[in-house]
Amino acid sequence: MKLIAPLAALALLSGCASLPQDTPPAAGETLSYSVGPCFGFCPVYSATVSPDGHVTYVGERHTAVLGQQERDGGAGTYRAVASALAAYRPETGATEQTTCEAQASDMQNYRIVWKAVDGTETVLMHDRGCRSARNEELNKAMESLPGKLGIADWAKQTTRPGAGRG
Repeated sequence: MKLIAPLAALALLSGCASLPQDTPPAAGETLSYSVGPCFGFCPVYSATVSPDGHVTYVGERHTAVLGQQERDGGAGTYRAVASALAAYRPETGATEQTTCEAQASDMQNYRIVWKAVDGTETVLMHDRGCRSARNEELNKAMESLPGKLGIADWAKQTTRPGAGRG
């Protein structure tokens, strides 16, 4: 009985230990998402963040910055994105589509990929027009990602002269 109290105290104190903010997670998944076109002039781009916080952005259409850009955001960036998307992650290796209660047309679509070190991809496909309470929360999470990744200025909607819709 005398041994249990010190062991319990040690177990409780070990829960207080934390990693420094920029310590990268051990060999984790790479997270990426692509944003597809809408009927109007919505930004079309993709972004990837690795566990060490390295961000790769590729602007395709209607974005302030076209082409590839890279930045280092630190492991906290990765953790913020992983946390924002965790509730929507399908079972490992699965490809799923979000379920709609109502559907609006001509909206952007997302392809979200969790890629494991062994190459296994877990994919969620989502159309912004796919309406439900859960999907509204996912839309908010997706809207937050450019800020979390430090690419908001690059991905900002920009219409160029002569650019067509979509």
